[in-house]
Amino acid sequence: MQDDLIVHQPTVPARQLVLLFHGVGASPEGLLPLGQALARPDRWVVAVRSPFASDMGSGWQWFSVRGVDEANRIERVVAVMPHFVQTVKDWQARTGLDASATALAGFSQGAIMALESTQHAPPLAARVVAMAGRFAQPPRLAPDGTALHFIHGEQDPVIAPAFSVAAAERLRALGATARVDLLPGLGHGIDGRVLTLLSAALDPDLEA
Repeated sequence: MQDDLIVHQPTVPARQLVLLFHGVGASPEGLLPLGQALARPDRWVVAVRSPFASDMGSGWQWFSVRGVDEANRIERVVAVMPHFVQTVKDWQARTGLDASATALAGFSQGAIMALESTQHAPPLAARVVAMAGRFAQPPRLAPDGTALHFIHGEQDPVIAPAFSVAAAERLRALGATARVDLLPGLGHGIDGRVLTLLSAALDPDLEA
């Protein structure tokens, strides 16, 4: 937790904890503008640092993407998921907010971790937003009480937007609440449209 970046602390009694998760080879500081835009008087906003130094150069990672494929991606996510879960629980303990008041928003590898965490019980968050992300494997169950929102650029060359579409369809078939927004002209990144959609998805005054 000491390496995580507290972007905003509540100035009134807190109603929500928003945890942001960066992509591979990046850092919490890269999410600072996004986090600042999400600040509200009653909201904690924290950019979480991935635990391991990236083996692709600078920055940090949850798991290595060297030689990654459809099979070993699953294994790598499973291996580090306990650390991810504990990170979320540590911030919940620090802020005094439980899963019903927690939102996870991840970009790329951060989105993979946030999405896969929904396949473990009990649920960690009421809202999960995946930006340019995917499940490591197709979702197996509908997370109880968790709404999922996929935001993906139509021109993403790194993680195909089809993964978001398929995951949302699968989740809805399982009985989950899932929405997907595809953004024309956007590659593997975040723009103003993503911020607008993310802000709405995190709004605690809207039904999850």
